[in-house]
Amino acid sequence: MSEDVRPITAQSSIGDWLDHPTGGPLLRELLSAGGQDASALAPVYGLPLQRLVEMSQGQMPQSVVDDLVLRANGGVMPEADAAAVSAGWSERVTAGRFDGRTVIVTGAGSGIGRATASRIVREGGRVVGVDVSADRLAEVAGELGGGFTAVTADITSEEGVAAILAAAGGRVDGLANVAGIMDDMSALHEVTDALWDRVIAVNVTGMMRLTRAVLPLMIEAGSGSIVNIASEAGLRGSAAGAAYTASKHAVVGLTKNSAFMYGPKGIRVNAVAPGPVLTNIGGAGFREGEYQGRINSAMTILPPIAEPAQLAASITFLLSNDGTNVNGAILPSDGGWSAV
Repeated sequence: MSEDVRPITAQSSIGDWLDHPTGGPLLRELLSAGGQDASALAPVYGLPLQRLVEMSQGQMPQSVVDDLVLRANGGVMPEADAAAVSAGWSERVTAGRFDGRTVIVTGAGSGIGRATASRIVREGGRVVGVDVSADRLAEVAGELGGGFTAVTADITSEEGVAAILAAAGGRVDGLANVAGIMDDMSALHEVTDALWDRVIAVNVTGMMRLTRAVLPLMIEAGSGSIVNIASEAGLRGSAAGAAYTASKHAVVGLTKNSAFMYGPKGIRVNAVAPGPVLTNIGGAGFREGEYQGRINSAMTILPPIAEPAQLAASITFLLSNDGTNVNGAILPSDGGWSAV
């Protein structure tokens, strides 16, 4: 490598790699071998190359990234690029922001829910973390320690809701309704009853049941903060299929109605509307065909994919007293997608 070509590392962004005179051709060669081109990485241009190891789910192991870095730097492994690391967003914990507070977080086993639970615990709060996967919750509990109480439960069942309330122990200062599932991008005439019922059950009915159970505790306390996870699909019609879009519009409606109803009781109810986020949100696969192509055409204006911790930053702002004068807001945390 020429001396006037800057070193590039695993912490350099994918965009920087593609622009690099040595790293760019190497990365494109790797993509070509897998039958893809650089356009496949457009949504993640701003992420470090290292993130591809996790995102690829085994298709791009650490050894491949290490080999790319070595080859791009003439066989020398450079030190981490401090400038590249500092140029991106980094989480900054606010010590004590959730001291003495108990917050229920659903979907806490992975993705946005896990990042939100982690942020709250590190800021002094107690989290009742809910997920349908006991294995994922056990992993989170091992990471977060005593500030995290794991509850394996299905929020669509009254038994699950009762177990969550029991774990909270009679006090709930905050609720983050993060759990959700995707649809298969079906247009309305293609939606099956099974898909519709499942998406509405998790995204709307489960959220409603848990919130309904928590509200009496907040009303009695005279305070509380609820943050629902909506979506860009709750703001537009071109971000998902009919079932998911309907479910997230319902989340927006429930948020606004609840904010109006319970604001005088000292309870704030807001929602965060994410754009594309690096999570493992489950769904029913993706339907192919004419209508899938229409969704794909709308996705050409997608902003870069966000990290779960970036969504956790938005959620914890609204949950905390920092959001003191915010009620009934639908906060797009979407990299500007809703402005397009």
